Amino acid sequence: MAEKTDASRDLRMRRRGSAKHIHAPYIFYSCIYMHLLLLPSSSNSIRLPKMTEFSILGLDLTEHILSFLPIPTLLRAASVCKFWHSIISSPTFSSPSARPHALSQPWFFLYGLHNTSSKNHQSFAFDPLSNLWFRLPSSSAFPIPSPTSSSLIGSQGFLFTTAPFSFSPILHRFSYIFTTSPLNYSRVNPLLGVFQSNSDKPTFIVVGGVRFIGNLVDIEDRLAVEIYDPHLDSWEICPPLPPDFSSGNSSSSLSSALFGGKFYVLGIYSCFVSSFDLEKHIWSDVQTLRPPGVNISFLLSCRDRLVLAGICNSPLGSSFNLWRIDENTMEFSEIAIMPQDLLYSLFDSDEDDKFASLKCVGLGDLVYVFNEEYHKRYPACVCEISSESGKCKWRRVPPLPSPVNKFHKVISFCSTVSLHNMLRVGEEVIDNGFARFKYFDKG
Repeated sequence: MAEKTDASRDLRMRRRGSAKHIHAPYIFYSCIYMHLLLLPSSSNSIRLPKMTEFSILGLDLTEHILSFLPIPTLLRAASVCKFWHSIISSPTFSSPSARPHALSQPWFFLYGLHNTSSKNHQSFAFDPLSNLWFRLPSSSAFPIPSPTSSSLIGSQGFLFTTAPFSFSPILHRFSYIFTTSPLNYSRVNPLLGVFQSNSDKPTFIVVGGVRFIGNLVDIEDRLAVEIYDPHLDSWEICPPLPPDFSSGNSSSSLSSALFGGKFYVLGIYSCFVSSFDLEKHIWSDVQTLRPPGVNISFLLSCRDRLVLAGICNSPLGSSFNLWRIDENTMEFSEIAIMPQDLLYSLFDSDEDDKFASLKCVGLGDLVYVFNEEYHKRYPACVCEISSESGKCKWRRVPPLPSPVNKFHKVISFCSTVSLHNMLRVGEEVIDNGFARFKYFDKG
């Protein structure tokens, strides 16, 4: 209570001024104050000063304080008054340069698919800044394809289906579905990347995957890499994955990362690694990337780091480790180990294959690790890698909001979230202690 009173008194003492000279404690207390002020009245039993006390703040200071708040709080703040709405909805405020933590703190998305009943599909999004799960309404569910003819894939702010090849920005009403010309080679469960290539429109790369003949998988077919040209609406055929990956060339046995103008592919179990040059359209020689004891691994692109994450077995037991990878030499150096109690809170079985359901995705400063088994209700944890010191902090992710259905397949990925898009299509409400998005078209 004392902290809130001190913050309120400090706010009243401040007048117009430049945000450049504001001390960190003041920003910290101001953010807490504003966040509490914007909580639902039912969850805020503390009497706080009136909103008019914020009117003494200048534009620069108000904008600076707002820039530290998570998106759910900003969506509430935008409806408080015209002054705040004008700041939050301005293109400069929603740009990455104004809110750099938005790029370093990507959201974690989980789409659960049920084979026989579309009513049991569920989708969730986790915001690391507010530490809240968001249940995405069923009306926002992307059209779910047949598992033998097409795939649902999430990557870099988009959801995709492969046949027909279509995509939509995440957290949009799905009237915004764009269909491209078909792939030259239809496939399911490919790897997919999104990058910019001398264009203001995104370019897509599709790698690997499998093709069904009848109800059987054609294991002999090495499917070509295909790159989409958004201006010509056409797919360029490029060399397929190296033959070393022929024993497992789908997303169930491969991990990928876009880093430094290359699309890296890693065998989750084989530990074979190769990179595809996005400019020259050639594959590098295949190498083995296996730190001692590793039996399951994933490759991640985390800001300025290429990161390997995996389960490592030793005489002392299993551990989950993170290594930084030198993209030139493929040498590795350890940067973090998950606390043992955290690892075993995700996987409590004594079975030899208990880590087979482990999945890992990462982007920016965050690495998410989770168990896609239903009986554990899909528990997850997150590691934050400091961009300055390189130190790592681990924490549990809150459980998914109940009820949680049983899924036959789980699609997971990280993505940055656009504040501008959120303001256009949604408002945030609180339901039973969890955040829920209610979509509407503001025109």
